[in-house]
Amino acid sequence: VELGLNIGEAVDAADDLGGVLAEAVQDHAERLLADLVGGLGDADRAFGGRERFVAGEEAEALGLFAQQHRGEVAVAEADFTRIGDRTRNAERLQADADVFRRFGGVLGALLERDGRAEGMAENSAAARAAAAKAAVTACARLDGNTKNAVLAAVSNALSSRRAEIFAANAVDMADAKELPAATQKRLRFDESKLAVCLDGIAQLIALPDPNGRVLMQTLLDDGLLLKKVSCPIGVIGVIFEARPDALVQISTLCIKSGNCCLLKGGSETANTNAKLFEIILTAAMEAGLPEGSLGLLQSRQDVRDMLGLNGYIDLIIPRGSNAFVQYIMNNTSIPVLGHDDGICHVYVDKDADISEAVRIVTDSKAQYVSVCNAAETLLVHRDIAAEALPKIAKSLNDAGVTIVGCRETCGIIAVQPAAEEDWKTEYLDYKISVKIVGSAREAVEHINRYGSGHTDAIVTKNAQTAEYFMDAVDSANVYWNCSTRFADGYRYGFGAEVGISTNKIHARGPVGLDGLMIYKYKLYGSGQTAGEYADGKKHFKHIQLPCK
Repeated sequence: VELGLNIGEAVDAADDLGGVLAEAVQDHAERLLADLVGGLGDADRAFGGRERFVAGEEAEALGLFAQQHRGEVAVAEADFTRIGDRTRNAERLQADADVFRRFGGVLGALLERDGRAEGMAENSAAARAAAAKAAVTACARLDGNTKNAVLAAVSNALSSRRAEIFAANAVDMADAKELPAATQKRLRFDESKLAVCLDGIAQLIALPDPNGRVLMQTLLDDGLLLKKVSCPIGVIGVIFEARPDALVQISTLCIKSGNCCLLKGGSETANTNAKLFEIILTAAMEAGLPEGSLGLLQSRQDVRDMLGLNGYIDLIIPRGSNAFVQYIMNNTSIPVLGHDDGICHVYVDKDADISEAVRIVTDSKAQYVSVCNAAETLLVHRDIAAEALPKIAKSLNDAGVTIVGCRETCGIIAVQPAAEEDWKTEYLDYKISVKIVGSAREAVEHINRYGSGHTDAIVTKNAQTAEYFMDAVDSANVYWNCSTRFADGYRYGFGAEVGISTNKIHARGPVGLDGLMIYKYKLYGSGQTAGEYADGKKHFKHIQLPCK
């Protein structure tokens, strides 16, 4: 342990934090690692040539592992002292964050395979991830009735222990008095939010089991049947903003989908998160959820450690600001499913019903301003602007919304001028930018240029224009004559969501059960060999069969 800490301190003292070992000591590091894990033949391939290193916090993990190999480590201690010196001074060292993180994942995989994961600190992110990985098979094999029983137990526990939850939330709210009102609203967990969570769990129970569904069947040949079958992803790490209700939604979605989950919530609601997790975990375990299926991470260091655990974690879902999501994407080799800013638009077309537009725009912006599906920019067709804008502005102003607008907008209503940056901004506050456009096509071009691919709506009585808008706007959610605030897994009937994805692969929009599933191919044979088909003795039929 001391060795690991010493190496970490040596690297931290370097001018270039996270530098890799000088080439002169790479072979030594590789040889020691190979010895520690019993001479695994693929150690060299796993670390990849010049990308062999010991650095920072990953070195501490090596130190923990080295507890069981004190003899070998003692012999190498002097060499690692020299490594520390070279780390400070070698001119050829370069920052390589991707390689730096990869060490943690490779070491974790080696630890797991060599049966020595018990050397990890009990409550570390690595230990919890290892426990979750160990529970993957058991979770995936839970039948639908068992998972529903677990969810019912969780729902009952949350309901019966609500006083404890509200008391914990009161502590968090007392500490949040200096935060903006919109943020405080998001942090609060009260009867209304509990009711939504309980209703979401009821929806999940009513949904069919997503695991084991046959998505495709192909008869390749007589006695050779191929099936594409849904299955859980495995271990999912979810880092979410300071919204305690998100913890309930995410954990229950993972239970229903058969995934294991590591949860990291915002520090502003640490007390609420801890209480909710304790209640959920206790009830779930008593009802039959495998041990290790759920884990709660609580520190920022846990987040940094999580990013290097590609040997354990299959998918990371970050929820938060654009800067935060980008940080996660840029600092891990684990697949990431997330969204950037929620820069959502409402376009009021020339054929819109103005009274309907007033209601939709106001709800999209002001119903709940600090969420990713709130509208941030209003686009109005020039032909209707003079009549519609004053009415929309009055409604927004009455709701406490500040408006900035383009030059034409300023000529119709008394507002401050908008800057170029406003079109790119997710306010998450009582503020909206307004721009006048000359056509639906111009509105679409603006949205596709400045939007974040989240949710955008059109208000119009013209069906042809609406269909053009919904086809042309490149967003996960596109609406006709309704509020952007409907972009939500609960409102979609998914039971809940782990987040809203703006990705174009795997899952898009509110990520419910389907987004937490992947698939495998099962091939049922009767003695066939590939050589028979390669030699022309047999021929494929490739008959598509209906899925049952």
